[in-house]
Amino acid sequence: MKKDRDPLKKYFPIFVLPTLICFIMFFVVPFIMGIGLSFTKFTTVTDITAFVGFKNYIKAFTADNEFVHALGFTSLFTVVSVITVNVFAFALSLILTKGIRGTNFFRSIFFMPNLIGGIVLGYIWNLLINGVLLRYFGEDITFKTQYGFWGLVILTNWQLIGYMMVIYIAGLQNIPSDVLEAAQIDGSSSLRTLFKIKIPMVMPSITICTFLTLSNSFKMFDQNLALTAGAPEKTTEMLALNIYQTFYNRNANWHGVAQAKAVVFFLIVALIAFLQLKVTNSKEIEQ
Repeated sequence: MKKDRDPLKKYFPIFVLPTLICFIMFFVVPFIMGIGLSFTKFTTVTDITAFVGFKNYIKAFTADNEFVHALGFTSLFTVVSVITVNVFAFALSLILTKGIRGTNFFRSIFFMPNLIGGIVLGYIWNLLINGVLLRYFGEDITFKTQYGFWGLVILTNWQLIGYMMVIYIAGLQNIPSDVLEAAQIDGSSSLRTLFKIKIPMVMPSITICTFLTLSNSFKMFDQNLALTAGAPEKTTEMLALNIYQTFYNRNANWHGVAQAKAVVFFLIVALIAFLQLKVTNSKEIEQ
């Protein structure tokens, strides 16, 4: 066995090196450069005009209320999306592990929306929601902030539920059958079995699904751009879209501010993801 592992150890760096080089070139280096640029006034990466310290960060929060509003809107949207996506996905996984006919067909159908690109999804749901609103209310999705908010929630649920469902199904199928049989023999009700056995034993799946839903919701950009583009009056503009609009739709004096917003955005997502993983990991049990 030792001889079999030696070639793997010997050639492992050679196989890893190309990926490591790409990771450093296209992620680590731009990330470090971005942090540096957030403290400067610049027009392009090679044209830095002045070092301004924390002025870009201060301006991001005080120049107007757009960034703060985008942060609040994104946070509320993320909370609602994380709850609804995971509740519906877990409910579907429970139904589709009952051994009903056509289970594989339904799994495929529910998973398919995850294969569609975000921009396409945004335009599809823009047409669908506008069709309903115009027919019954004479308004479109850009007329009220509530329309845009719930439109984004519906779109996110439709896209992510199937993907999370597959992860939950894998977790449920990994529960030892003898544990469920013992609970049934002891007279445990379906509800008690769900909360005392199934949910605790699929906590690793809950950790993964919560992390994926949270990160995808907080970083949403293309769906937001296609569905509402921030309308009405940027009240449905999420953080990623706000950063994009700041960089590309304002003059060069705002480039440093946009970069500062991007750094703050990264720190917020990293902190929330870390706290979420820490909380959910602590609830996992050994099987």
